[in-house]
Amino acid sequence: MPAWCAQANVPVMARVFLAGATGALGRRLVPLLLAHGHHVTGLARSTASADRIRELGAEPAAGDALDADSLRAAVAAARPDVVMHQLTDLASRDLAANSAIRVVGTRNLVEAALAADVRRFVVQSIAFAYEPGTAPASEDTPLDFTAPEPRQTTVRGIAELETQAARVESHVVLRYGTFYGPGTWYSPTGLMAEAARAGQLPANRDVTSFVHIDDAATAALRSLDWETGPVNICDDEPAPATEWVPEFCALVDAEPPAPSDQRTPFARGADNAHARGIGWRPAHPSWRISFRESRSAAHRM
Repeated sequence: MPAWCAQANVPVMARVFLAGATGALGRRLVPLLLAHGHHVTGLARSTASADRIRELGAEPAAGDALDADSLRAAVAAARPDVVMHQLTDLASRDLAANSAIRVVGTRNLVEAALAADVRRFVVQSIAFAYEPGTAPASEDTPLDFTAPEPRQTTVRGIAELETQAARVESHVVLRYGTFYGPGTWYSPTGLMAEAARAGQLPANRDVTSFVHIDDAATAALRSLDWETGPVNICDDEPAPATEWVPEFCALVDAEPPAPSDQRTPFARGADNAHARGIGWRPAHPSWRISFRESRSAAHRM
């Protein structure tokens, strides 16, 4: 008989079904799960995805998060203790497509998990959908339901995602800050680096909470035995764009813009006190240090 974590109601060595195994986060999460003794099945929408999942050491399962029947069959065959939803659709910057993953994809994953009597559901959410304010938001801060479009599409998608996840009695909602690091938008080859080089990244008073992609993966691993509910996953230093944009521009060899006093009220950052209180510690506690270390490393090459 396997040992069980009573708090999370999952085995200490769990069978994990991971949707999003080949993404920037998933590629880091799979090896972590395997190293801790878990069995990982990754959802594969294509032969190429299946091959990448095998290369990571996990078992692929053919299916599509937007196809309820194929997904239900894949989850049933995997017999997981935990379903993890780390899927996004960000490559094209299409908010509607990403919202479909959050709404339809999450609903399908939850339905498949419930049908397979899965005991635990972990889902990727965001820590920048909170209502306007001046201080970093805690998990108790309401979402920004009165936001205009296009933000309204994002907030509604997040609200539906979290509502669906709550249908599984034991669930964790990982409200991630803005990802940075290899394979993300905020890397020297990412979309935001292109924006910075094109002079399209404003240095205003909007506050961002970052999280390194490696720390995001570690939080997902740790979430297997966390209590039910949302958790902000971000570093220790929420910062206005007047501070982080010049540092990012230096990292990606872009000309820094002139600073501005403009501020978007909902751009407030997030508080990671709860995550720290349950034992998560970011290995990269400050985007500032990480940006500078990455710049120094690049100059040494």
